[in-house]
Amino acid sequence: MADGPSRHERVITELRDNLRGPLITAADAGYDEARGVWNGAIDRRPIAVARVAGTADVVTALGVAREHGLPVAVRGGGHNVAGFATCDDGIVVDLSALKGIRVDRAARTARAQGGVVWGELDAETQAFGLATTGGVVSGTGIAGFTLGGGIGWLMRKHGVAADNLVSADVVTAAGETVTADGRENRELLWGLRGGGGNFGVVTSLEYRLLPVGPLVYGGVILFPAERGPELLRFYAEWTRDLPDELTTMVVFLAAPPMPFVPAEWHGRQAIAVACCHIGTADAATAAFKELRDFGEPVADALGPIPYTVLQGMFDPTAPRGINAYWKTHHLADLAGPAIDTAAERAAELTRLFPLSAVHFHHLEGAVARGSSGDGAFSHRTPRFVMNILGMWADAADADPHTRWVRGTWDAMRAHATGDPYLNFLADEGGTQVRRAYSDEVFARLTALKKKYDPENLFRLNQNIPPG
Repeated sequence: MADGPSRHERVITELRDNLRGPLITAADAGYDEARGVWNGAIDRRPIAVARVAGTADVVTALGVAREHGLPVAVRGGGHNVAGFATCDDGIVVDLSALKGIRVDRAARTARAQGGVVWGELDAETQAFGLATTGGVVSGTGIAGFTLGGGIGWLMRKHGVAADNLVSADVVTAAGETVTADGRENRELLWGLRGGGGNFGVVTSLEYRLLPVGPLVYGGVILFPAERGPELLRFYAEWTRDLPDELTTMVVFLAAPPMPFVPAEWHGRQAIAVACCHIGTADAATAAFKELRDFGEPVADALGPIPYTVLQGMFDPTAPRGINAYWKTHHLADLAGPAIDTAAERAAELTRLFPLSAVHFHHLEGAVARGSSGDGAFSHRTPRFVMNILGMWADAADADPHTRWVRGTWDAMRAHATGDPYLNFLADEGGTQVRRAYSDEVFARLTALKKKYDPENLFRLNQNIPPG
């Protein structure tokens, strides 16, 4: 007697018979593209990618996963460095076709579906002269970015993305559809503001918007890498008194082959200060003066710039398919020993692929004024968050890049708080996830997880176990 259909075959049949959106399997020509994510180092083979057409498809896909005991990966933009947006032998719930956006000018809010990326949301909100804190790479998905906290160019004036999340529509592990806002499921909204993708599939998000642009004042100013220690010392002091309208970051990097960079500097190691000022031209000029007085730059591209252009400024440094491994620290401050160590480790970038870099994001301002009573996003008091980015094109070059990232992270541990920023965290297990939250916040999150996902269906993420 012939064998019956395998479990994989039954899963595919059930999904194909019940979904409105397309189902992509290993038998389809587009499978490799559909299972891939931004990080090219991630190579996983799901049973199927369900490119959902709406909330009903999400409910269907989760029901099939529950019935067959399969892992579930949820994809919005697929930009997470840990690669959680795909999986082996499970179902990918792919929201990328859900692109609806509605801006309410009078209420200064925008509602966007879970497949929207920041470049798309920014384009719509800027048509009304409005914006909310978003990612500094325009292809980043709004959902994962926001659920992990979300630091960006507007944060020092308007808080992180999670601070501006007004409501969300969620499909829970049980397949129930709920809305979390200030009137119902308020504790769930609190958890979504920084608790990651632990509580359900977020099919739409509503944001508070603020007047921004269309022109802001910013860009980058580059100096030779040899001036790195001196510039970091200057930067640590300069940022103490900056207006909240100005958000900045320092980057050790290979000078990009951009028109504003002299040709003889293309590919050479440099240190850059990237800026976004959302105030007046006069205020921005005054705020940049001390930075410009620091010394003769390699290139100075600070000036008026459309907000949407600034939001895509780092896109060339993060092409889809690049291999990536990151580690992260919070720093209470940038002091002498930390600066020396960072500069020493950054000097090794010369032997790595040119997209590898070290970032220091200046926080404070509205980030520090936020409260864990309003959302799960934690660790608001450090002045800086550090991201150590190993990026390489050839898969054979993984080892020197990952060793450099880990070595740099280890070298900086003595100068750091020991607490990571969730969105820069690779797949490093429960200890680092636990350290991303205060004790009180983590206790609330585990209780929330037990309520909405007691069996931990949503475990392919920076996972919080059910309490």
